[in-house]
Amino acid sequence: MARAFPAAKALALVAAAALALSACGDDDDDEATSDPTTSASTKVNTGNGVLKIGTLLPETGSLQILGPPEIAAVKLAIQDINAAGGVLGKNVELEQADSGDTSTDIASQSVNRLLDAGVDAIVGAASSSVTLKVIDRITGSGVLQISPANTSTTLTDYPDKGLYFRTAPSDVYQGRVVGQTALDDGAESLAILALQDAYGTSLADQAEKAFKDGGGEVVAKKIYDPKASEFAAEVGQIKSADPDAIALIGFEESSKIIDEMVKQGLLPLKSGKTMYMVDGNMSNASYANMTKGTMEGVKGTIPGSKPQDDFVTKLKSFDSSLKDYSYAGEAYDAVVLVALAAEAANSDAGVDIAKKMVEVSSGGEKCGTFADCVKLLQEGKDIDYDGQSGRVEFDSNGNPTVASMGIYQYGNDNQYKALKFVTGPIAGGATTTESAGSGSSSDASASPSPSATSGSESSSGSASEADEEESASPSATSTP
Repeated sequence: MARAFPAAKALALVAAAALALSACGDDDDDEATSDPTTSASTKVNTGNGVLKIGTLLPETGSLQILGPPEIAAVKLAIQDINAAGGVLGKNVELEQADSGDTSTDIASQSVNRLLDAGVDAIVGAASSSVTLKVIDRITGSGVLQISPANTSTTLTDYPDKGLYFRTAPSDVYQGRVVGQTALDDGAESLAILALQDAYGTSLADQAEKAFKDGGGEVVAKKIYDPKASEFAAEVGQIKSADPDAIALIGFEESSKIIDEMVKQGLLPLKSGKTMYMVDGNMSNASYANMTKGTMEGVKGTIPGSKPQDDFVTKLKSFDSSLKDYSYAGEAYDAVVLVALAAEAANSDAGVDIAKKMVEVSSGGEKCGTFADCVKLLQEGKDIDYDGQSGRVEFDSNGNPTVASMGIYQYGNDNQYKALKFVTGPIAGGATTTESAGSGSSSDASASPSPSATSGSESSSGSASEADEEESASPSATSTP
């Protein structure tokens, strides 16, 4: 059930926090820390009867590729909710804002504007590092924050006053799938090249742990500055280690690294070598103009279940240029869950909505649309919403407890297509595997041992940041 805390106490806490925000994060200069802001009001959200949702998603910056599918999904969700009668008898309102990235102050300015506009919940950020810069400001104002793409383990048990949730699984799960996939493909040695931020280092640590726990050897692990102008030295170190497999964990700078890998002969892949990418750099747009065959054989992971054709079609009605759909399912589900929790709470206040988020995501009668679920709520029934991203069940810290992960592979045209989808508990245990074109089957071998999950994350939903191709790709992408 939902986390229990008295409303009065919660309001007192958020009011105090709004007046005195504390910084959080690693000591590393490249690790985001929470930003006290100066101009926005410090009033605590108490609702006004109209659910207003704000978006803090990347319209610019290093994760800009993730913005379009997430924004389209939010708009689609609100359209579907309002078509079903809205929330509390009124249409849901939308206020959009850009998250930028950690190199600018765009996110902090956007949060101030969203809070001044009176939003009750904020969907975003996509980047874990951006979230860590603004989470205290948002939750300190009594506003619920829910990210469709945050995967860093730093956020697993962050002191968020019960107001932060995410529909993407933590790096514990994606890291396990990356490490296990490399082992399943026969790799005995692995080199990891990862960007220096909350997402990159967290995912690198989890992939390393999974590969080692499975009997493999990590022969090199290089954490790089994503703002560097070139990556010859870093790629050279990976080449010198001569691994069976390479894991490249990054964002938009990955295209520069791949160019360098081509120069140094690591790509196209040679016989017996494998390479793995992740949600933050999987894309059907970023590498399309490279020489044919450059990416052939490279695999990657993207959180989310197999996307439905009609969902993709509806997303394109909001943005006909969409080619990647990373985290679209997670963004859609984030909005629907907030709306259902508001209905269950009979309130649009952030604190009240937060109390019902766990309740509407687990333990009740299964339902898959807002219209079906809200009807059950109006009949006095407990509900369990599972949506476009697959099963969604929050733990007491707002993390998903079950996740689906797509495994993709690039072809000669430098475009990726789905191979299979793995679904299982974040904490480890038996999984089910569904091939891209068939039904599901039990696949215990694809389930890393529970010991591989004993990092700092206890559970989470559908992992970090990437893209997908048409109906063969998932509905999720980077974070970051």
